[in-house]
Amino acid sequence: MSTSHDAPRRIAVLDVDGTLVDTNYQHALAWYRAFRSLGETFPIWRIHRLIGMGGDQLVAALGGDEVEARIGDEARDQWVAEFDPLMPETALLPGARELIVALKERGHRVVLASSGKPHHVERALDLLDARDLADAWTTSEDVEETKPAPDLLQVALKKLGEPVDAPSVVIGDSVFDVEAAKNAGMPAIVVRSGGFGDDELRNAGAIGIYDTPADLMAALDETDLS
Repeated sequence: MSTSHDAPRRIAVLDVDGTLVDTNYQHALAWYRAFRSLGETFPIWRIHRLIGMGGDQLVAALGGDEVEARIGDEARDQWVAEFDPLMPETALLPGARELIVALKERGHRVVLASSGKPHHVERALDLLDARDLADAWTTSEDVEETKPAPDLLQVALKKLGEPVDAPSVVIGDSVFDVEAAKNAGMPAIVVRSGGFGDDELRNAGAIGIYDTPADLMAALDETDLS
């Protein structure tokens, strides 16, 4: 493995929700409440298993095409209404900002790749104090199809004026992040805060698994982001 002095400079494409900011359970609860308000009750553990997938795909993945056709747009609108009051309860995961700082110190560029609503991303940027730290970031307004489609990751590179095959590493927390990375031709490192098993993450293609952003930061010299 190259040292930090001669390692090639890469683009670190960081997922935000669940990877840097501890939001996954709030999102699951918001979706549960949104569906229930529209007459559909799904076990919350099934919803949690889909967190990390974009809202444009989650409704059909959970309830099928009929539910998507009948209440998909309403469910997405209601999810925002349910999640917004929970936003003050969310907090950074250990080492989230420090990981970004460490990546920048190694000469890598950093893009925060989120498909979250713009005001949700603004909240994350505030928590991370990252507006002058990250090189770019994305929101739901930047893509039509979210993870596991590769669009969001490709848009993240375009935000830097880079081609979609520029040397990059994705950092996420779910199998959907890993699948999106694979679909974009990028390697993926994950943290365990998504709640997925190590075997699931490895089978999806993750090349490294760490407990928290802090643990990944401490091990950067073992990765392609040394």
